[in-house]
Amino acid sequence: MDDISLRSRAISLLARREHCRAELLRKLTQRGGQKEVLEALLDELEAEGLLSEARFVEAFVHSRTQRGQGPVKIRAELSRRGVGDDLMERFLTRTSDSWLELARSARVRRFGEDSPDDKQAWARQARFLSSRGFPADLIYSALSLPRD
Repeated sequence: MDDISLRSRAISLLARREHCRAELLRKLTQRGGQKEVLEALLDELEAEGLLSEARFVEAFVHSRTQRGQGPVKIRAELSRRGVGDDLMERFLTRTSDSWLELARSARVRRFGEDSPDDKQAWARQARFLSSRGFPADLIYSALSLPRD
């Protein structure tokens, strides 16, 4: 694939949604691009403001929180995509109140307003919140029961 078609492919991918650098590099490599050429292309796209890791992380975190996912799951997904820890922290650092509100909202959407009435129901709701990526301290707070 020549440089012009690689560039247009990269722009086409970025037009659909934000991508992180590693993700775009992987996709373009699969199209037959050489790594050195692609690195230079990605540098150009970053300089032009077309590729932005920060924009990608911001959009990704927003998207996942709208789905009711917690910080643990979001961090793992960003890490798999090759995003650096400092950038993740910048966008995942929310007050614990906002993560707590998100956990409560996810629980209410799934199980309704009533708090769990027995240990089995509590455990089922805790597993649900854990699978959504919420840490234990937020789960205990969201379920409004003290730790044993």
